[in-house]
Amino acid sequence: MRAEISELIDLTIRGLNKDPHAILGMHPFDGRVVVRVFNPHSRSVVVKDLHSGRSYPMDRIDDRGFFQLAVEESDLFPYQLAHTTTEGVVYTVYDPYSFLPTLSDYDTFLFNQGNHHRIYEKLGCHLREVDGVKGASFAVWAPSAKRVSVVGSFNQWDGRIHQMRMLGSSGVWELFIPGVASGDLYKYEIKTPSDELYVKADPFAFHAEKPPQTASRIYDMDDYQWNDNLWMERRLMEPVYDKPVNIYEVHLGSWQQEPDPDPNSETGFRGLSYRQLAERLIPYAKDMGYTHLELLPVMEHPFDGSWGYQVTGYYAVTSRFGTPADFKYFVDKCHENGLGVILDWVPAHFPKDGHGLARFDGTALYEHEDKRKGEHLEWGTHIFNYGRNEVRNFLVSNALFWFDKYHIDGLRVDAVASMLYLDYCREPGEWIPNEYGGRENLEAVEFIRQLNSTVYQYFPNVMMVAEESTSWPKVTAPVHEGGLGFSHKWNMGWMNDFLKYVSMDSIYRKHHQNLITFSLMYAWSENFILVLSHDEVVHGKKSLLDKMPGDYWQKFAGLRGALGYFFGHPGKKLIFMGGEYGQFIEWKYKESLDWHLLDYPMHKMLHSYVRDLNHFYAGEKALYEIDSHYDGFEWIDCSDTEHSIVSFMRKGKDWRDMLIFVCNFTPATHDNYRIGAPLDTVYTEVFNSDLEKYGGSNVINDQPIKAEPMPWHGKSWSITLKVPPLATIVLRPDTERFRDQAEETTEAEEAEVIMR
Repeated sequence: MRAEISELIDLTIRGLNKDPHAILGMHPFDGRVVVRVFNPHSRSVVVKDLHSGRSYPMDRIDDRGFFQLAVEESDLFPYQLAHTTTEGVVYTVYDPYSFLPTLSDYDTFLFNQGNHHRIYEKLGCHLREVDGVKGASFAVWAPSAKRVSVVGSFNQWDGRIHQMRMLGSSGVWELFIPGVASGDLYKYEIKTPSDELYVKADPFAFHAEKPPQTASRIYDMDDYQWNDNLWMERRLMEPVYDKPVNIYEVHLGSWQQEPDPDPNSETGFRGLSYRQLAERLIPYAKDMGYTHLELLPVMEHPFDGSWGYQVTGYYAVTSRFGTPADFKYFVDKCHENGLGVILDWVPAHFPKDGHGLARFDGTALYEHEDKRKGEHLEWGTHIFNYGRNEVRNFLVSNALFWFDKYHIDGLRVDAVASMLYLDYCREPGEWIPNEYGGRENLEAVEFIRQLNSTVYQYFPNVMMVAEESTSWPKVTAPVHEGGLGFSHKWNMGWMNDFLKYVSMDSIYRKHHQNLITFSLMYAWSENFILVLSHDEVVHGKKSLLDKMPGDYWQKFAGLRGALGYFFGHPGKKLIFMGGEYGQFIEWKYKESLDWHLLDYPMHKMLHSYVRDLNHFYAGEKALYEIDSHYDGFEWIDCSDTEHSIVSFMRKGKDWRDMLIFVCNFTPATHDNYRIGAPLDTVYTEVFNSDLEKYGGSNVINDQPIKAEPMPWHGKSWSITLKVPPLATIVLRPDTERFRDQAEETTEAEEAEVIMR
């Protein structure tokens, strides 16, 4: 027995004991009580009996810092340790090795099975009180490690002092450290199978140092009192499918900036804090008529140039702009002002930064070992191993975490196509087929289905949005119907066709009208969001305004008209910041948007136009109630290629909620343009992108237009109207008058029957 103890002591000193609690702390031994402590920074250690008040100096039994005390006691007793450091400093602490595990066997079992949906409440760092002692529990998954230690500002970053124990064969290491507090910095020091020492940030950390520093920070997640009960209750009752969804996509660091007091600042400016954004961004978005904010990833990431899409801290909101409580305040204020919050989320890949998930315990833990499955060659990042239970658990639980702890209203899942296909951006020989010889990533498919099923199990009516650019079927169909289970999908096909069309000179558009009509062939196949996203205004693609051909006036007119068509087309809406007032240069993540452009008349008028268009959209049921079914849309004419004009109807659930759109994609004006009319009634122009107040030429239909009994475009009736250049106009039929006429006709017919 003594030989075994000597061996355990030596293993502990050398950092090779996977269960240091078996030797350290207080233990009964040969009818006595033995206390053992390992701390190479202590010159002496005294055990203080908290019951009797007696103090017992410990024997230094190994010069490497190992102490032992044998007391003639038959029962264990509560105690503290008084350390005197080699510098003569005295401090008293509770012994970390005197506490039972803070995770149960059931917790680790569920995690190993991939089904602990709130594992973030167990793994990571949690401030808690154990047996009346305040401190923090630490737990991390590193199954191949020879040793894992908590290192931090509280132990001189020395991995010998707070060695963790592995809980059975779970691969989970655990330790409760008394006396640490919120704000303390920490990491995990990991001895790999090849005896290398890695120092890793906590994958489950709630907070982190501000980049470029990389340590995790102890944080109390119960530090905020929410005030959004009414919002949350209403969300629980109301799906968004038949509601207006008009999303303002924002990169927080560059929406607006202020002078940076840091003399080492690269640009001299910095992004606003979460609380400043609550004061400025929220009122702005509300006034503009947006229904949701979508934020480029706010999870902690080391490299600004990744825009947040290379995440190292999946559970930590970035400290660039404040604390978790500050971000909760931001979300709370969004809800108070009627704005939903969608976060971009990146389960497709993660970066290779040394402090992150890459080769976390010295092995390919979160990723695949084989680069043909585990590496994105194009992005220089690792791919998650979706076939591993614990990895799926990490990601599914992370999605739930943002809904649970931050009350967000949706996740937009980035790069879904890269997850679905094993040969994504790979040449032959650079990928491994699935078990059936195909290119589909079956493990990723099952992960996605588990993700969406689990999210909707706990949080009905939130949005799970796929950025998916291929023809994969049933992306937004329920899992039980063989779908992937997302609520919505970005319509990348529409976006590419639309931007290609509006970017070409108007004289060529008549040869390519299919680019703006083809999307209606598949518009009902998924629940789509039409997107004009950040990806389309960078890397030489030009800003939305600068994509438009023609002179200065035509660029603005073209954008106004194109946005009018955008809002008329079925599908929810998304536009990236800056597009709403005509940012002229491409988006630059290091710099603020050019808000000074609002001092120029055309930009100011475009801004007003988009505000009015947003509010018009939110006020018209025809534009959002039936977005994913052909009942909500009907072409009037999509074949006038000579004039590059399209006309169509949008309909709500009530037939009286009807609008007619006429979109002219050339600079030509038409004074007597005839279109088919669905009803024998009067039509009134209710929106026009060419109004003078918007910077247009003011070609308007200022009087109601009476339908004529002239068949046109397959309709029994038709109307002639003025069509302004490069513009979208919207007409409303007088359905009340039509209904009254119908009722009068019916009454007359009934009277005639009675007379007979």
